[in-house]
Amino acid sequence: MSEITTLQPQLLWKWFDQICAIPHPSHHEDALAIFIVNWAKEKQFFAERDEAGNVLIRKPATAGMENSQPVVLQAHLDMVPQANEGNPHNFTQDPIRPYIDGDWVKAQGTTLGADNGIGLASTLAVLESTDIAHPPLEVLLTMTEETGMDGAVNLRRNWLKSEILINTDTEEIGEIYIGCAGGVNANVELPVHRENNPFSHALQINLKGLRGGHSGCDIHTTRANAIKVLARLLAKLSQNQPHFALAEIRGGSIRNAIPREAAATICFNHDVESVKSTVKNFEVLLKEELAIAEPNLTLTAEQVENPQQTFTLESTQKVINLLNVLPNGVIRNSDVIKNVVESSLSIGVLKTLEDKIEGTILIRSLIESGKEYVEDTLTSLAKLTGATVEFSGSYPGWKPVNDTAILTLMKKHCAEVLGKEPEIKVIHAGLECGLLKEHYPNIDMISVGPTIRNAHSPDEKVQISTVQTYWELLTKVLAGIK
Repeated sequence: MSEITTLQPQLLWKWFDQICAIPHPSHHEDALAIFIVNWAKEKQFFAERDEAGNVLIRKPATAGMENSQPVVLQAHLDMVPQANEGNPHNFTQDPIRPYIDGDWVKAQGTTLGADNGIGLASTLAVLESTDIAHPPLEVLLTMTEETGMDGAVNLRRNWLKSEILINTDTEEIGEIYIGCAGGVNANVELPVHRENNPFSHALQINLKGLRGGHSGCDIHTTRANAIKVLARLLAKLSQNQPHFALAEIRGGSIRNAIPREAAATICFNHDVESVKSTVKNFEVLLKEELAIAEPNLTLTAEQVENPQQTFTLESTQKVINLLNVLPNGVIRNSDVIKNVVESSLSIGVLKTLEDKIEGTILIRSLIESGKEYVEDTLTSLAKLTGATVEFSGSYPGWKPVNDTAILTLMKKHCAEVLGKEPEIKVIHAGLECGLLKEHYPNIDMISVGPTIRNAHSPDEKVQISTVQTYWELLTKVLAGIK
């Protein structure tokens, strides 16, 4: 037990502490699912898993609410595994170590998993509670949301009985979400040719210290993408020092996070200090240009052992040109919904393999034609540069409906709890509601949650006071369902 179990509401924080203690990164959340199912069965609740591994738990209504509309509370089981470089944390074996910092809970050097661990904890706290009024209750916990929404895609049909669904994956108190963007993965590959290294020197260039963040919720900010910044530097080097070859280039670690770090190894014959000086000057430029957005940016060039092979000069230029021209960030803002991004893309992972480089890009859009436009752009770029691109894992957006009974009830209690009217919003990120709506088109859905900052990065934190507010709101709404 950590210090967070002393926080209020104690039952919710007890569960979040337990969730932190069981490793549950994407594709490795079985242990957590099994723990929860076994606990539910000990409590004599109906509990089972479907073919995709999703968990469904049912709890009877409290006295006097047996005839109220059934409701399902929904969360996902997995978390994004991100650690600061040099942190040896093993997300499949080591627990998350939460700690209190003023009004925030953070983790020691890693993502916290408040996305969606706090929402998950709230569903389990309602199940365990003995003093919260609620209608017939279902809790749906889905698998592998963060890397493709696999659980929601393959959810068992005709499994849920509820007429209302409350998704707990929103990250701003006082906001009620009624729609979200859809998305699709773009997997770009560029063949490279290698040769025996003809050069006498090698430098490893490291870009670190960027803020990163959620590639949907934070895409409209001025946060830099480490892969794109590194490509820009290499393009500048190729103008000033044209005769160098790449031996390796890499960046990012997960498709739906803005990369915080990137690195490349370059080989050349000319003066080492002059190349280091070019890199240093570029760091000065970046620190001035990104002083507010990226105050902790560092760019270094260190001499390393000369590798046996490098890319050919032609392959080196193709890689640099492809990455430098690759579109990234906001493509278009919505005409329909004020202050919301319509379409975007972000390269999240870049790897060097034996005979190619691989890039993983996540495209998001509120409308299908927006996704198709970005897909067509990448297809044209691939043809121009000799790369290939394949699209996979497409998931739909969640079309807003703003006149449901559950939204009216949530707005009423939100105003009571917060003392002001909530904001009704559509989010430029992927919630599972779009997929769940495909399976269960007649369920009315909304999404709420406490305030979480810097999700998908080691700077992730959840605001303690808003967790209390979120809990008060959730329990009031459950008690008020007719």
